[in-house]
Amino acid sequence: MVCYNSKTAIILDSFAGSGTTAHAVLKLNEKDGGNRKFILVEMEDYAESITAERVRRVMKGYGEGAAAVAGTGGAFDYYELGEPMFDKEKNLNENIGEEKIREYIYYTETKRHLERERTESAKYLLDTSNDTGYYFYYEQDCLTTLGVDTLHIVTEPAEQYVIYADVCTLSEEDMAAKNIVFKKIPRDIKRF
Repeated sequence: MVCYNSKTAIILDSFAGSGTTAHAVLKLNEKDGGNRKFILVEMEDYAESITAERVRRVMKGYGEGAAAVAGTGGAFDYYELGEPMFDKEKNLNENIGEEKIREYIYYTETKRHLERERTESAKYLLDTSNDTGYYFYYEQDCLTTLGVDTLHIVTEPAEQYVIYADVCTLSEEDMAAKNIVFKKIPRDIKRF
């Protein structure tokens, strides 16, 4: 049962079908001056051609002549999901592109969006947050090893470092002394 009592409710329809819920919300807003919002989710291939199109027509109006129905007004945004971040084996889906992977890692670590621009001089740095430097030592076509000879990837001082790489050859003592937390990049290394 959907409750529309509040004029500022947000209604979620996770099986949007043809968009009937959105139609009802728009009509109710028109009737009582409400400002209800809706979120529709549709996984079928008709989401754009049927579901979203119906919402557009309800807002703009539809029909002709005596059968014309005036639009309710309003606005909505339509989004499609991209490729999944991980494949079925729980490895990174490298097809989504490195920038999306970098954004995802930084967000999961900090719960903040990655806004810092990537530079050639700090190629592996994601950003620094709460005195922690976050690094994604990644090359798409080769394995990366965090070791004594690759610590130059750290380009800014911080109290602690979280570094993603394929392999780590630093000892536990070295990592503790340098305040490094190593995290393995989840990818299928058998393909190399």
